[in-house]
Amino acid sequence: MRVTVKFFALGRELTGRSEMVVELPEAATVQALLEQLKSAHPRFAQLNSYLVAVNLEYAEMSAPLHEGDEVAIIPPVSGG
Repeated sequence: MRVTVKFFALGRELTGRSEMVVELPEAATVQALLEQLKSAHPRFAQLNSYLVAVNLEYAEMSAPLHEGDEVAIIPPVSGG
């Protein structure tokens, strides 16, 4: 199955992309996606803190993914 992954802020800097389509096995979870991203983009593993949203709703690591899902990797935001 294919899911679209969107990266923001530091996640975008570490992967060099704001969006990518990732091929996953059926019944993959958010955790499996993140492991695959870290394997394919070793710099992404430097991102220690982030939230994940699937189809605009925050998701747990054990959440199942489905064909066509949109996954957003959201690092903490700071400013002043």
